[in-house]
Amino acid sequence: MATLDLAPKVLVGEGWDDFALIDSGHGRKFERYGPYRFIRPEPQALWTPRLAEWDADGEFVPGSDEDGGGRWVFNSPVPRDGWELSRGDVRFNAQCTPFRHLGFFPDMAPVWDWLGERLAGRTDAATLNLFGYTGVGTLALSAYGPVIHVDASKKSVAQARVNAQLSGMEQRPVRWIVDDAAKFAAREGRRQRRYDGIILDPPKFGRGPEGEVWRLEDHLPGLVADCRALLDADSRFLFLTVYAVRMSSLAIAGLLAECFADIGGTIEHGDLAIREQDTDAGAGRLLPTAIFARWRT
Repeated sequence: MATLDLAPKVLVGEGWDDFALIDSGHGRKFERYGPYRFIRPEPQALWTPRLAEWDADGEFVPGSDEDGGGRWVFNSPVPRDGWELSRGDVRFNAQCTPFRHLGFFPDMAPVWDWLGERLAGRTDAATLNLFGYTGVGTLALSAYGPVIHVDASKKSVAQARVNAQLSGMEQRPVRWIVDDAAKFAAREGRRQRRYDGIILDPPKFGRGPEGEVWRLEDHLPGLVADCRALLDADSRFLFLTVYAVRMSSLAIAGLLAECFADIGGTIEHGDLAIREQDTDAGAGRLLPTAIFARWRT
């Protein structure tokens, strides 16, 4: 049976040429995306900023409702249709979205690296990216074999296809599917499909293409069970990330431990975090962004 490692881990995202966490504090974060700098809300930045002033091109000002809302305020021109960034061989479009995001999640960079380590040397690994968003992780996985990318948002899948073209990877073996991720996983189980690895990045709340309602606390156990049915002892991983919920990484690790009780491997859990860029005082602080749990063989 799978072994649950109780000691939490931290996967740290470091900055690169096209991204940096410049500073954080007082419930906000100050980041650089290529040539542009932005301020966004970050409730977990409880400390005091290092810098006295943040000179930003734009800021997302949240609404009064804690469940969402808000608007961008710009201090200088920023391309409304986005601008190109890259990490490694993957190129993608960054854009100030109405949901405060910028078209990709930089804290997922160490996850993409870890998945690559699990599939090193493979060119035939079949992987599944559920809630795949704009496809940056999918394109990274496509170096190791065929990928099925599933997201309920037509706009996100369309942007993922554009990112594949920007990267020169439009001929990679990727199936781009607009569908409810949970229903797709359940159908794959009935088809007796099998994968070498699965990424899960479910939202706290969402709706499928036909209005299906998704609530993480209610529906995550069933989704993980359906994904477990798509993996076997020769599979390499399942990686689950959870954002914006009052939940412990140990809780989602316990869910994986239950679902993987009949198979070998190891279950680990902890935090995703981004390191502030180095300063004269030494290595930057770590800003936690999400919790994760993963199963690996």
